[in-house]
Amino acid sequence: MDFELGDRIRIEKDGNVYEGIVMPTTTDHVVVKMVSGYNAGIDPEGATITLLEKAQPKSAAKKEKAEKVKPSKNLPNVTILSTGGTIASKVDYRTGAVTAQFSADDIVDAIPEITEIANISGRVVYNILSENMKTEYWSELARAVAEEIENGADGIIVAHGTDTMMYSAAALSFMLRTPVPIVFVGSQRSADRPSSDNAMNAICATKVAVSDIAEVCVVMHDTACDDRCAIHYGTKVRKMHTSRRDAFQSINSDPIGYVDYSTKKIETVMPYTKRGTHELEIKPTLEPKCALVKFVPGADSDILSYYTNSGYKGLVIEGTGLGHVSTDWIPNIRRATEAGIPVVMTSQCLNGRVCDRVYDTGRDILKAGAIEGEDMLPEVALVKLMWALGQGGDLEEIAAIMSTSVEHEITECTLK
Repeated sequence: MDFELGDRIRIEKDGNVYEGIVMPTTTDHVVVKMVSGYNAGIDPEGATITLLEKAQPKSAAKKEKAEKVKPSKNLPNVTILSTGGTIASKVDYRTGAVTAQFSADDIVDAIPEITEIANISGRVVYNILSENMKTEYWSELARAVAEEIENGADGIIVAHGTDTMMYSAAALSFMLRTPVPIVFVGSQRSADRPSSDNAMNAICATKVAVSDIAEVCVVMHDTACDDRCAIHYGTKVRKMHTSRRDAFQSINSDPIGYVDYSTKKIETVMPYTKRGTHELEIKPTLEPKCALVKFVPGADSDILSYYTNSGYKGLVIEGTGLGHVSTDWIPNIRRATEAGIPVVMTSQCLNGRVCDRVYDTGRDILKAGAIEGEDMLPEVALVKLMWALGQGGDLEEIAAIMSTSVEHEITECTLK
């Protein structure tokens, strides 16, 4: 076919016309970015393809430079740790399904602009869709991050699937004290799907990775437009939409700041730990036998008995409103805490703070030994409890850890 990356072409097939710029692809399909901003992948068999305009020479030179870029002494060193997910995925056009198949090097090949920000090296930790994440993988990932920092990385990017990224970001927030930025990034839409957000997210994440924001954070689209990305604390972020590009939002906190996509400048609005403040420290031990239980009206309290009788070491309850459950549940909460199993109360409301001192039910829950989860997100409370139990200690010591902010997970004054 007589066209190259960056050329403008027209494809006519089955009565449809597609016109746009030729994009990179790892399949036999021709992928074009149309004026609408959406990508279309077309099987060239039986199609009529017309070259409309050759790419400008300067674009070709830029591409050549990106493909042959060599490490620069003037750029910081950033390691991309790939775990899979949509940012490292492509569409299998035979089935229409998205599969995690790309390595960290493939991400660099697909988004060469990041090599203008930092010297990039890649490492595949595992290659899974994020719903297949396991507790032991978090410990493995934390060790991989620590190893790269010890080897001289000035920043770390973790390419991760979006569905469980908030869990992994919280886990590393507790397990690592870092002297450099550790940036989680993902994509709601794969590179060869319409309106992919992978390039902008990756570029903004790379800017944060070379900044002085030495936090475990999540960098994703802030709006539905390609204008800026938000920098979220790893313990305050939640995926709030199944498919929108701006699905990730900070809960009970503002983001740390924003990356303007056009200027690549970072604006911070919240306090953060600066690069080099801490020495590297890792505490990767977790207790996996913890459960998150959602209370619903009419739910049998034997749900709690199941976990306490099955060897579980900790429970987080997602209660109603200020942190309530039916009075029928209170005796089983007491039995759990008397057996040395911490029970942490959080709220389904997400926004706002648990307070079990307002109503009689809440006071009885506290008397039964439950720990107030303050304004922690339920999933963050779960990960923190796993980590707290992994550090050892009795019920009183665990309660003290759960009630104290370790990595921004509890705010002094919850936003209204």
